[in-house]
Amino acid sequence: MNTLRIDVFSDVVCPWCFVGKRHLDKALELWRAEQPEHEVAVRWRPFFLNPDTPESGEPYRPFLEKKFGGPEQLRQLWQRLQEAGRPAGIEFAFEKIELRANTLKAHRLIHRAQTVEPDPQTVAALIEALFAAHFLHGRNIGDAAVLADIAAECGMDRAAVLGYLAGDEGTADVRAGAAEAPRLNISGVPFFIFNRRLAASGAHPPAELLKAMQQSIAAET
Repeated sequence: MNTLRIDVFSDVVCPWCFVGKRHLDKALELWRAEQPEHEVAVRWRPFFLNPDTPESGEPYRPFLEKKFGGPEQLRQLWQRLQEAGRPAGIEFAFEKIELRANTLKAHRLIHRAQTVEPDPQTVAALIEALFAAHFLHGRNIGDAAVLADIAAECGMDRAAVLGYLAGDEGTADVRAGAAEAPRLNISGVPFFIFNRRLAASGAHPPAELLKAMQQSIAAET
């Protein structure tokens, strides 16, 4: 059976990555209806949107106002994101977010899910849950206990996850994975690579992602 391999560079505090993830979900739904003979393997790759974020995080709104030029510029950005999110079923709740989290632990959790417990459904549920926790519910996804709770909600062993996050396991792997982005000239996310042949940068609509999937398979035949 042929396999469609998709690498997704993403950060769970990136709103466009949440939109891109939902678009990918829809594109995969269309793909599976069209190409049932092809398996799909999605690999989530680490990217640090703000690599200098303190380990304990930082106040959310002041950071963004400084980054984007002030309250009005941030209001306009959030409005654009709200408009982009609604067709994908996302109702961003930026007002609930108090802390911009350091995402190293979240990336380590994703790494663990993809290596220690590599069940595609668990991984997919975890990715969705992390985005939703941050952007819909304002939970601190930089906190190990919160991450362990989210993992448990996705069927993972909470105590095992908490023990894992208490140490440094997976940290080197995540940092090495994140270092691949600049080597591949990836400076923004989401970034999709299909069968190591075609790439798409940004939260493209499902139809465009589906077309890239089709082209990547066609290139192999």
